[in-house]
Amino acid sequence: MDGTVLIADDDRTIRTVLTQAFTRAGCKVHATSSLVTLMRWVAEGKGDLVISDVVMPDGNGLEMLPEISKLRDGLPVIVISAQNTIMTAIKATEAKAFDYLPKPFDLPDLMKRSARALAMQRRVAAPASRSASDTSELPFVGRTSVMQELYRLIARIVNGDLAVLINGESGTGKSLVARTIHDFSDRRALPFVVVTATEMTATDGLDRMLARANAGTIVFDEVGDLDLAAQGQIARLMDRLGDNAPRIMATSQADLAEKMEAGNFRQDLFYRLNGVGLQVPALRDRVDDIALLAAFFLDRGAAEGGEAHHLSNDAQKLVQSYSWPGNVRQLENCLRRLGVTSGQTEISLTEVEAALGGQPAMEPVTDQRQGDKLAASIARHLQRYFDLHGGALPPPGLYARILHEMELPLLEIALDATGGNQAKCADLLGINRNTLRKKISDLDIRVTRRRKLM
Repeated sequence: MDGTVLIADDDRTIRTVLTQAFTRAGCKVHATSSLVTLMRWVAEGKGDLVISDVVMPDGNGLEMLPEISKLRDGLPVIVISAQNTIMTAIKATEAKAFDYLPKPFDLPDLMKRSARALAMQRRVAAPASRSASDTSELPFVGRTSVMQELYRLIARIVNGDLAVLINGESGTGKSLVARTIHDFSDRRALPFVVVTATEMTATDGLDRMLARANAGTIVFDEVGDLDLAAQGQIARLMDRLGDNAPRIMATSQADLAEKMEAGNFRQDLFYRLNGVGLQVPALRDRVDDIALLAAFFLDRGAAEGGEAHHLSNDAQKLVQSYSWPGNVRQLENCLRRLGVTSGQTEISLTEVEAALGGQPAMEPVTDQRQGDKLAASIARHLQRYFDLHGGALPPPGLYARILHEMELPLLEIALDATGGNQAKCADLLGINRNTLRKKISDLDIRVTRRRKLM
């Protein structure tokens, strides 16, 4: 890797890690905790790549992107942020960032993206810049890889005209995805109309909905539940759409490809709707987001006039191990109710057990499919990951990202099992002790020595 990298982050540890990594890779590095200093370097012509945090003591990294573009058109900027929301991803895309990575980020992945940026010396094409939506924090948050990939896909298609088919289980947020695409698109000032089965059965209902939508967005809710006659109405409507037509979206819990093969869904409508396919992951497929979402819902309850609450450690473990068959909607309802009924600031394990006791499918996520081999579980995870991209390929570097996701928990569990004894852990894993130490350092694993009772 060759070039000069400008790093702006108020976290001293991140600046140190990135400086060391890029220096080892052969780059020159200038690091700062100030956006003012960063902008001075850019104005002076320094740097071939910028890596910047969003929230800084003296400003917002995203708001600096247009100014960087004016000063140095073609200078690639990679945005890193702990604000792991769809809004951040879309704003980064709108501001023509070369790339966006959530914190905590995978260092090898960042280095590969940086190498591409230095090699290309130009931005990846992105939607035209526009003012940000007035929408406040969206309840569409997640730092897991499946959610971050979904954010990136939405950011790329937000201003397109292709129909969008949004699949996912009940409660995952399919309607929220549709609304987000509309609210961040050039159509956001135009109507957003949701068509249900009830509207479809009314006289001239579909035509009235189309007239209401104008050139905005029209969403067919749970299109897989419609009968063949209603499906035919939608197919014929899409055939006669002309200029200034609304963007068409549809949501579905059902697998429409399977319904089509069974003769229960029109083939012509499926291909019209599936211009871009988005898969919204179930909550059990993004377990690491549960704590983030739980805190979000408790904070929102407090902001709406309630008392501030947080989960105890044991309560949080139970919340993360529960299967949540109703997905994010069920989690929200449960946490909002606990925020109202709990008499203490800290919500206890007993209170969570009582709240979940009357709900369906109370079983640990980890207990599902106990008879499965590891390879089968990995295969399902990877297939969902590829399906999420709607026929397109994932970003390059997939091999390293997948190995990282498997390697980190393996090492953490093995170290815990051996009481933090690295010699025993290396022997258990069958790798060299120096190799283990390097992996612990590269993956930033905190090791605590203790006596392990066997």
